[in-house]
Amino acid sequence: MSVLTDVPATTSAADVVDTDILIIGAGPSGLYGAYYAGFRGLRVAVMDVLPQCGGQISAMYPEKPIFDIAGFPSVRGRDLVDGLVAQAEPYGPVYLLGQRAVELSRDEDGHPVVRSDTGTTVRAGAVVITGGVGTFTPRPLPAGEDHLGRGQVYFVPDPTVHTGHDIVIVGGGDSAFDWAATLAPLARSVKLVHRRDRFRAHGATVEKVRSLGIEIITDTEVTGLHGAEHLEEVTIRHRLTKDTRTLPAQTVVAALGFTADLGPLQNWGLELQARRIAVDTRMATSLPRVFAAGDITDYPGKVRLIAVGFGEVATAVNNAATVIDPEAMLFPGHSTEKEN
Repeated sequence: MSVLTDVPATTSAADVVDTDILIIGAGPSGLYGAYYAGFRGLRVAVMDVLPQCGGQISAMYPEKPIFDIAGFPSVRGRDLVDGLVAQAEPYGPVYLLGQRAVELSRDEDGHPVVRSDTGTTVRAGAVVITGGVGTFTPRPLPAGEDHLGRGQVYFVPDPTVHTGHDIVIVGGGDSAFDWAATLAPLARSVKLVHRRDRFRAHGATVEKVRSLGIEIITDTEVTGLHGAEHLEEVTIRHRLTKDTRTLPAQTVVAALGFTADLGPLQNWGLELQARRIAVDTRMATSLPRVFAAGDITDYPGKVRLIAVGFGEVATAVNNAATVIDPEAMLFPGHSTEKEN
């Protein structure tokens, strides 16, 4: 089982959830925060606008090795996310996936109440924001919007879904080339189309794709996707010669990058620094009972690494625990001191 596709949202739209901590963002920092909140005996819910756990890792580079995670000389993005979800699983976090946090209010006791764009309301003792770069939206493939969900995709959480397909990947960055290399062993054919003759992807990744015999078509744009019920063909046109070509395709992966911003969070009254959330040494924001951790935060000397996010979210959860229960210890002890 892969958590990128098989972790379900455990509530539906318009539910009301009562929890001790609401974590906004299901990337690595948020998932580790879910474990740590559970370790502290706190109920936890995790909300994310994406339909799967993992944040940018799941969306952009699940197959890519990551080299700066403590204890792992190298770990594939997908495996890191799977491990983080498995670590939190014994504590039963409530996953609210495919839901964007849009409004923050307070109940009569001053506790945060967060409403999602699907109508879910979460009443929490504290909120921890771990939204990475904020809400990131795929750059659209203009010719492909009519086939979105019918062959055109932005994410490939489960490569096996595309087994036996003719696949056209559009883009010139690391994601495009990573997907080409990942899907090549499964697909009937893979072609990569890029509107320029230079690539943003790392040179070694480009050479790997070339070595697999994948056709790379440059200076070319996708001008049409065709098929009644499902995608069948793609039309491409050379930008200079204007020559057109029709390619068989049951899958088009639009890997054109993303735009990112804080979305509705920027209207919550949080103190911001350079479009990131300002925090103090407790990882507390300017709003009571609201903490933040990971890449979305800013403070003097900030270093944006997954490993740093792990430490920050542990700090946030421990300090949130003392706000939820003033008699709670800030430091709960080491995990080795706990009974299994």
